[in-house]
Amino acid sequence: MPDITEVYSVSGRNDLIALIRTRDNETLADIVTGSMLKVEGILDSETMLALRVHSRHDLEAMFSIGVE
Repeated sequence: MPDITEVYSVSGRNDLIALIRTRDNETLADIVTGSMLKVEGILDSETMLALRVHSRHDLEAMFSIGVE
């Protein structure tokens, strides 16, 4: 799916986090409900919207924990 730019395997309540970058919420809704939730093995989803980027460097460091 072209709008999914990154997928991370994570520990905790969820198994995966997928970052989806779209221009509007309608496109996001179409991807999540129309495509992603139809993939075999995806049982549930939780959608969160990013409101503000504080520092791209900090975000990259946060999501690269354990990566050498």
